[in-house]
Amino acid sequence: MQIKLDYGKQGLMVDLPAERLVGPLALRPVAPLANPRAAVERLLEQPLGTPPLAELAKGRRSACVLVCDITRPVPNRLLLEPMLAILEQSGIPREAITILVATGMHRPNEGEELVELLGADIVARYRCENHFGKDRDSHTYLGTTPRGVPAWIDSRYVQAELKIATGLIEPHLMAGYSGGRKLICPGIAALETVRVWHGPQFLEHPLADYGHLQGNPVHEENTLIARMAGCDFIVNVTLDEQRRVTHVVAGEMEQAFLEGVRFIEEVVRAEIPEACDVVVTSGAGYPLDTTFYQSIKGMTGALPIVKAGGTIVVAASMTEGIGSPEFQQLFAENRTLEGFMERILGRDYFVMDQWQLEELAKVRRKARVRVVTHGLPAETLRGLFVDPAPTVEQAVAEALQQYGPGARVAVIPKGPYVIPAIAAG
Repeated sequence: MQIKLDYGKQGLMVDLPAERLVGPLALRPVAPLANPRAAVERLLEQPLGTPPLAELAKGRRSACVLVCDITRPVPNRLLLEPMLAILEQSGIPREAITILVATGMHRPNEGEELVELLGADIVARYRCENHFGKDRDSHTYLGTTPRGVPAWIDSRYVQAELKIATGLIEPHLMAGYSGGRKLICPGIAALETVRVWHGPQFLEHPLADYGHLQGNPVHEENTLIARMAGCDFIVNVTLDEQRRVTHVVAGEMEQAFLEGVRFIEEVVRAEIPEACDVVVTSGAGYPLDTTFYQSIKGMTGALPIVKAGGTIVVAASMTEGIGSPEFQQLFAENRTLEGFMERILGRDYFVMDQWQLEELAKVRRKARVRVVTHGLPAETLRGLFVDPAPTVEQAVAEALQQYGPGARVAVIPKGPYVIPAIAAG
């Protein structure tokens, strides 16, 4: 059966044996909004849990608007254009409005990439800046949470009189779902905050996973930190498989976010009768699959439906290579995943981005991983605790031969945008 996996900007067609196939597992079809711009404008006037944005903006002398970085396909112009117009009409001078790219620990988005992210008009007319998580001096200390996380948040946001966050609500491998509070932590948090919040004491919790909010310490902690920083208003969207807007929420940070989650959790869950020997998945395509670091999300997303000892085959473009220099350092310093886990659990070892290697360790404890990519050579992949494969078809054929005639293959073309599960009973 011919199936198109999300891969880079164009996708990747693969041919999988229909008689062995389970799926494809996909987002539940939802009609896209006929007029998303009108939906955004209406919600700016009739938000959930707050006065209209125009009323909030009156009397404020400055504003900071958070946007996701290039790794999230947020329709930023759709959200920003009506919002920025309201801020100016309400009396906030254009020069007092900062659009802050919530990079977290990712690299900055500058030049043509910033134009791609925000649109040429917005970049030309407004102050558009990046967050730099490793520069602690550009952050304000807000206190330490009861769980011991020091809250250092970008001072440009803290000092703004009106604080707004935009974003995309989608499954997230640690925080349950992205969006809402996540633009603040980790989006504009310092490394001193993220190193604790993304430490093993949080990530090894069984509920720090896709689709879980209740009891998830990662979600609970960054919600608390977002409250400490303050957030006057959010606007979040959900997208379908063609990245068309299916739902918009706006208003008070927690109420609007949870309304968006209630909508999307019914869309992203896909059940199968039983676990499979092989799961074929993706890094979700551009812009999410540009590095090995990001592609780990596709691997973790397959965990609920792969048998112990099974194989996950992930296709990702990795056009930007492995990831940050710090992430690459982790592979140079740790010869085994077992040794790496011992080091971070001992808490005497820390390297930025280690949390993503910790997620890979979770995957490898359960399954073998084979990676198909044009972005990294086979010998490089072998040094990343995964096995290379020239094609998805070859990886699947070899796995099926290993597991025998009863083996089944599940396929998740959109990777971590779908939450797979085993049906109850």
